[in-house]
Amino acid sequence: MSGGVDSSSAAALLKNQDFQVKGLFLRLYGEEEKTLKNIQDVEKVCQKLDIPLQIKDVRPRFKKEVMGYFLEEYASGRTPNPCVFCNENFKFKILLEEAKKAGIDYVATGHYARITKIQETINKQITNYKLQITNKFQNQNVKLKTVFRLRTAKDKNKDQSYFLYRLGQKELARIIFPLGEYEKTQVRALAKTFGLAVSEKKESQDVCFMAGVTLDEFLKKNLKLKKGKIVDATGKILGIHHGLPLYTIGQRKGIHIGGTGPYYVVAKDLKKNILTVSNDLQKLPLFYKVAILEKVSWVSAIPPRLARVLARSRYRNPLVYAIIKKHGANNAECEIEFEKPEKALASGQSVVFYAKTGEVIGGGVIA
Repeated sequence: MSGGVDSSSAAALLKNQDFQVKGLFLRLYGEEEKTLKNIQDVEKVCQKLDIPLQIKDVRPRFKKEVMGYFLEEYASGRTPNPCVFCNENFKFKILLEEAKKAGIDYVATGHYARITKIQETINKQITNYKLQITNKFQNQNVKLKTVFRLRTAKDKNKDQSYFLYRLGQKELARIIFPLGEYEKTQVRALAKTFGLAVSEKKESQDVCFMAGVTLDEFLKKNLKLKKGKIVDATGKILGIHHGLPLYTIGQRKGIHIGGTGPYYVVAKDLKKNILTVSNDLQKLPLFYKVAILEKVSWVSAIPPRLARVLARSRYRNPLVYAIIKKHGANNAECEIEFEKPEKALASGQSVVFYAKTGEVIGGGVIA
């Protein structure tokens, strides 16, 4: 429970369904005043719902693991996705650890996503990503296995399945997303109905550990940045950059070189500390049809080569069709080809695969 309307409403819904509920607040690295206010809000909600609350201070671990990953990625010229990393390697990991210690069956959060539990034949290859169980399997001597499918939320504007694609079968078997079937407006109405003090609380739009500061300010404070040359495709020096981690591929604003712009960032040379930009819109190498993905994670089944899927290359990007061209070693790598070129694919960001049904198939990190 974070102290927001979503996790508070999720707890209320579970309590209303006769689950035995315990609240857990993870104290992360962030603005102290805001953290204390969130703790007060969580305490009020738990008191209203008559559920116990545990506050766990994980600031040192969060700073080392999540913030460390974030800064290392920028320092190496990549564009990290801290929410994807945190969900897999930190948040759900800790929640499931704490649940196991306490003998608790399930972990629930206020994420907007859905999990479907189905039965499948053990040896059936999944090629169309549709639910396989039908009445013909009932009362027959057929070996079945339980499979958990991750799906998009009812509220498409709030859907957070993109950030959850790295959760596997072991995790999904023990997770509940109570808000998956609700619209955000309905959740706020439910919070009012349950008498929760946070029903009108505004949502935070920032990366949790960057509240109140810009990305540039955060990087300048936490990384050793070195100035260098800004050049065009011919090598002509156009200006001076203030540190390569401050720039991303496709960036237009904030380059500050004036002239015959607008200029876009097209390349970063970490060895020579050179930033390459271009104002030639016809030749801008910003659109790509093919991407190599690493650290690939499949939710329930590995799709065959040449499978046609829907893909999302950033959280708010629209879904587009793509073909999985080939799989790498241990299926932890794959090559995908978009049917139409995608703009500004950035190393470190995730591409997530979906079926037409809204099922999350898997995804990987752009290499």
